[in-house]
Amino acid sequence: MAYKITSQCISCNLCESVCPTGAIKVEGSRHWIDSELCTDCVGTIHTVPQCKAGCPTCDGCVKETNDYWESWFAKYNRVVGKLTKKQDYWERWFDCYSQKFSEQIQKHQGEILGV
Repeated sequence: MAYKITSQCISCNLCESVCPTGAIKVEGSRHWIDSELCTDCVGTIHTVPQCKAGCPTCDGCVKETNDYWESWFAKYNRVVGKLTKKQDYWERWFDCYSQKFSEQIQKHQGEILGV
C-alpha cells in the first residue's frame, strides 16, 4: 500500500530528500508519491516509511487506502480516539470541580458551625 501527500503538505521538500526509492515527485508546487515506486520502505534499512517519519506536519504524508471498509474503519477509529480523549478531559474536569465544590461546602459548614 502506497502513501499519499495530503493538503497539509507545506512543501518543505524533506520527504523528497529522505525517500530511499525516489518515489516522491514534484510538479510545480504540488508534491505526490508515485505508487509504482513506493515500497513503504519495506526492504530498506528503515523500519518505518521515511516520508511519514520525516514530515514536520505529521499529516502531510498518510497511508493511502484502496479498500473502502479499511478507510471507513480507520476514520471511525480516529473519531473514537478523539472522543475518548475528550471523555478523559471531562472526567478530569468533573473530578477537579467535585473536589473544589466539596472543599467549599466543608469551608461553609465550618463557618456556620463556628469551627
